Amino acid sequence: MFITIIIFILILGLLVFVHELGHYVSSKKLGVKAEEFGFGIPPRIFGWKKINGKRKFFWGNKDVETIKSDDTIWSLNWLPLGGFVKIKGEDGANKADNDSFASQKAWKRVIILSAGVLMNFVLAAVLLAIAFNIGAPQVIESTSNSGGIIVGESRVQILQVVPDSPADKIGLQVGDVIVKINNEKRGVKELVQKYIAENRNQDLEFVVERFGEEQIVTIPALETESSDDRLIGVALIESAIVKYPWYTSIWLGIKAMVIMTGAIIKAFALIIRNLFIGMPVGVEVAGPVGIAVLTGQAAKLGLAYLLQFAAILSINLGIINFMPFPALDGGRVLFILIEKIRRKPISQKIENAIHAVGFFLLIFVILLVTIKDLKLGQLFGRIFG
Repeated sequence: MFITIIIFILILGLLVFVHELGHYVSSKKLGVKAEEFGFGIPPRIFGWKKINGKRKFFWGNKDVETIKSDDTIWSLNWLPLGGFVKIKGEDGANKADNDSFASQKAWKRVIILSAGVLMNFVLAAVLLAIAFNIGAPQVIESTSNSGGIIVGESRVQILQVVPDSPADKIGLQVGDVIVKINNEKRGVKELVQKYIAENRNQDLEFVVERFGEEQIVTIPALETESSDDRLIGVALIESAIVKYPWYTSIWLGIKAMVIMTGAIIKAFALIIRNLFIGMPVGVEVAGPVGIAVLTGQAAKLGLAYLLQFAAILSINLGIINFMPFPALDGGRVLFILIEKIRRKPISQKIENAIHAVGFFLLIFVILLVTIKDLKLGQLFGRIFG
């Protein structure tokens, strides 16, 4: 459990750090001062500043405005969760200064706000490319002409479980690896399908591997004359660890990032549509606790799985951050677009108030999802009857 928490903190820290690095680099390139770049979340432990070209250390959680520095203040903070960048004038102040965010043209502000999201997508592509290079799980049929090298033995995995089917009733899940059937090792999809079809009239004892641990489940004999190999209610694939050269891995990483982004956007669109029409969400939503649990499961499967999972989180972070919701980067971009349409900015007090409300709504949603992850609702129900 402790190792899972450490891995989760490291991954979350990497995602947030890269996101904030995008804001920092773009602001510096466009002539906007980054007042502070912090590793972790305040309060500050210590920092270093530049005075007359020399770096000087200082202790404590002083306000940036009271710390005289010729350039960006770099700081280390107490909460080890990513980092942040404080850009001069991001709250609408210092409009008269040339190096203030508030004084910049609209296109510059949009680039600075969007750079963090872009970096999350770049990070996802890099993580996926590394996974392809060191060896990632892949369907064997798709590697015949792609230049990949199959490493290790092939495995038969469950791609789909039909609801209310015999497989569903005994608890088989998507992703399970079929290790043995009736104590005989099975590593070829066609042989597994043939064995199930030929022995449908007897009990089938499955040994499956799930998150690195083996489990035994039994499907009772089926009273049917059908010889369809899908009669237990599963769709199977044959997979193996496949490695690619570095130059191929780069392209595959970019390609996989684009495909994942499209799939995640569709999932978000489904959630939003169902919320508006009053239907169930249709997909599972996880908060910090749920993501930490999934991180532990991915870590058990191996480095390649962990890299792919981190890439998915990075894409999610980028997409969510660019949604046109107050307090998010997308919400701030929306205010800039409204400003261009109206040809005058919205009152800074009103904008700041809207972002504050949006921030508290986001925190509220995170708390609700966290309660769901911890199943505190069931606990409170038992306590209060």
